[in-house]
Amino acid sequence: MRALLDTHALLWWLDGDTRLSKMARDLIADEENSIFVSTASAWEITTKVRIGKLPGAVDVAADFAACVTAQGFSELVIGLADGVRAGSLPGPLRDPFDRMLIAQAQAHDLQLISNEADFENFGIKRLW
Repeated sequence: MRALLDTHALLWWLDGDTRLSKMARDLIADEENSIFVSTASAWEITTKVRIGKLPGAVDVAADFAACVTAQGFSELVIGLADGVRAGSLPGPLRDPFDRMLIAQAQAHDLQLISNEADFENFGIKRLW
């Protein structure tokens, strides 16, 4: 299975946070699965650390690439087509990070590991 981690799922995985569902933990831990982390998550985490919304993620923001690689996750780079797709998504979804993750999941045929039920309105399979 190929899946994209939502930013909160990534942080909860790295922290061992119990808010991450058992299903999500099992999927991420299964080495048969290919788990992707978007560069949008790097942008989101470092932005939120900078403005004080994620003080607990300072270490992750400081060495994001090492955190991702150490877990065996693959980087999903934002391409031009992803930007166009994210900007073109219908509806009132205002969070640019969520829009990008949805666009990338659609474009790259990835399931999305997230607790955000609204993501299913965009025709992607959400796992939680």
